[in-house]
Amino acid sequence: MAALQPLLELTRGRIIESTHFGSIAVVDSNGRLLHSYGDPYGVAFLRSSAKPFQALPFVERGGVEHFNFTQRELSLACSSHDTAEIHLETVKAMQAKVGIQESDLQCGTHLPSDASTLKMVIQQGITPTPNFNNCSGKHTAMLAHAKMRGLPLENYLSLGHPIQQDILTAFSEMCEIEKEKVELGVDGCSAPNFAVPLLNAALGMAHLCDPSSLNQIRARACREITSAMTTYPEMISNDGEFDCELMKTGSGKIVTKRGAEGFQIIGLLPGVYGENGVGIAFKVMDGDASRMNDALESSSRVRPAITLEILRQLKALNETQLQSLAKFGPKKQIKNHRGILTGESYPVFELA
Repeated sequence: MAALQPLLELTRGRIIESTHFGSIAVVDSNGRLLHSYGDPYGVAFLRSSAKPFQALPFVERGGVEHFNFTQRELSLACSSHDTAEIHLETVKAMQAKVGIQESDLQCGTHLPSDASTLKMVIQQGITPTPNFNNCSGKHTAMLAHAKMRGLPLENYLSLGHPIQQDILTAFSEMCEIEKEKVELGVDGCSAPNFAVPLLNAALGMAHLCDPSSLNQIRARACREITSAMTTYPEMISNDGEFDCELMKTGSGKIVTKRGAEGFQIIGLLPGVYGENGVGIAFKVMDGDASRMNDALESSSRVRPAITLEILRQLKALNETQLQSLAKFGPKKQIKNHRGILTGESYPVFELA
């Protein structure tokens, strides 16, 4: 991304101590670049922001009905959950419906992000298992997709596996970019992942939220996914986490999904900003690493504030909605460990 621009500044006293750089693209479902900042054509990996697209072929083929998945379970298939008890219970229920074992998941393991579960793991000396992985819902849906079609399970993450080829095809079609131009990589959970220009990622999200130009089967699947995500946003991340709280505040009209290394994607259903659906994609180039407080709660410094500032500038959130999310930004006070005010953080961009 050659044209990175400042997104967020942090001060200490009267001095700017840190600056986070990145780029933004805002696109409608007709493919028009409505607004941008920095380099909207810069290529970036979506990481976990790709999960709704990775679930799309499974939903299109009738997987939700085949396994009698609930909306809550479909939402978890699109999630980066925090491994709260509700997430563990839900992914186990999905696996029971599919007839697979936790050991079939090839996502690896990591410590939970949910503070209560993390404390339990530490206090009881529990070794995390694959279901603890924040991608376990996605992997369970991928295995369900393979099993439904009578395909091998042992290599379900191979790029040559039919379900991964279906995912790549659906993703490229949603983002209106040739498959050969999609840059490929391996995600943290070992699944294939995709890098495309921010403009194309935003267009994919615009189509997801406004599938009126798509064929009937795909349009229905898109609406199933966005409805599940907005109806059960606590499954996408966790209660209190930004993605969840923004979708609650958006009352079914705003869809959002964070990705690792500073990626964020947001979708506005028709009527929120004009008559068409709108997709927003941005990348914080330093990765926007999460931070943990004394209560063992993790949060990101940059993406929530930038998301809220974009939505404020687009007037996609009213003042009451913005106030309800004020703990996430856009402007925040910075205090030290004694609670003394030391500075502030604030967005510094204007959408073109």
